Amino acid sequence: MAGETENDVIIVGGGMVGATLAGLLGRAGMSVTLLDARPSPVDAEAAGRGPADLRVSALTPVSQRLLEGLGAWAMMRERRVTPYCHMRVWDGEGTGEVSFSADQAGLPVLGHIVENDVVVSALEACLTELPTVRRRFSARVVGLETRHGDPVLHLEDGERLQAPLVVAADGARSPLRKMAGIETRSHDTGQEALVTSVRTERPHGGVARQAFLADGPLAFLPLTLDGDERHCSIVWSTSPGEAERLTALSPESLGAELEAGIGACLGRVTPVDRAVCLPLTQRHAERYTLPGLALVGDAAHSIHPLAGQGANLGLMDVAVLAETLLEARRRGIALGDEAWLARYARRRRGDNATMLRLMDAFRLLFGARHPALTLARNLGLSGVDRLGPVKRLLMQQAAGQRGRLPATCR
Repeated sequence: MAGETENDVIIVGGGMVGATLAGLLGRAGMSVTLLDARPSPVDAEAAGRGPADLRVSALTPVSQRLLEGLGAWAMMRERRVTPYCHMRVWDGEGTGEVSFSADQAGLPVLGHIVENDVVVSALEACLTELPTVRRRFSARVVGLETRHGDPVLHLEDGERLQAPLVVAADGARSPLRKMAGIETRSHDTGQEALVTSVRTERPHGGVARQAFLADGPLAFLPLTLDGDERHCSIVWSTSPGEAERLTALSPESLGAELEAGIGACLGRVTPVDRAVCLPLTQRHAERYTLPGLALVGDAAHSIHPLAGQGANLGLMDVAVLAETLLEARRRGIALGDEAWLARYARRRRGDNATMLRLMDAFRLLFGARHPALTLARNLGLSGVDRLGPVKRLLMQQAAGQRGRLPATCR
């Protein structure tokens, strides 16, 4: 039998996106169960202390406002967030370059680089204050069925949970999406992301740097640890063969490659953590909703890390979905009503699809070796750098100022 848990919503996946949705619904008094396959919460004593977490996100001012409203941002700032007010992008194979600044965009900052465990730890602390939110760890979903019009989840331990709405926030390979029979359009980008943390000879100065190299973009994302600006998180998207070669290098040799890749603009580079590689596959779900089911975050779309927009797109998903669900409750509409859930899908699918296409176009353009394309992209970068209105528009887009924002993000 399905468990009589009186849930309004069950969220599968307790990462950044799922926990944010739980917070938004829980603050409005909805009964929420958050299922997490992890065995335990993030270690609150370790998050944001000592060495940086390998996984970081570039959170926009719009995402910041969302997290401020939940009370998470203040806790994140107490631990570790690194604002960046400048961004420098250049073609490592040519002379094209463009620089952005928060002042030009009329913003206090362009964004913040934040370790993922810092975000999740702060959100978990917020959830403990919400009496209508229940968190379940070591809760792995192994089956999905429909009973009396509502979805029923089968857990690995034999328990069954039922609710009018189940939300899949369980990542790019979403088991729940597969159980629901939702297909994805996907393609291998032909790249892997090498991720590590480094210490640099010179301070980063609050500048995010990205060089487009022959095999893919190399990003130095600024991190400030205990007031020291000589730290960066590295994301190097490159060919699988090159990624394998780089991860096999000694720390000294890898540091030399990173230093050369970024044009030695930060002096000597010293890796301070292991280097790991992640395959980069771009996916987009054929649909975001079914009766009683909604997909959010990477379960709905996974994007190349080129512009650091993955986490922000997922946070915007849950902000829009929460707004849609709260309006349904006000109107007395069933939370799992497919026609009503389609409102969420319409608002998010187009924006996500546009960003996916844009990132793919950038990847292909900057991966091209043809001399004519090299000239065109260098002229394009330099041209954008001279056009103030175009730069402001691009910066506002990158800051998340796109379309009609949910009230929680304004």
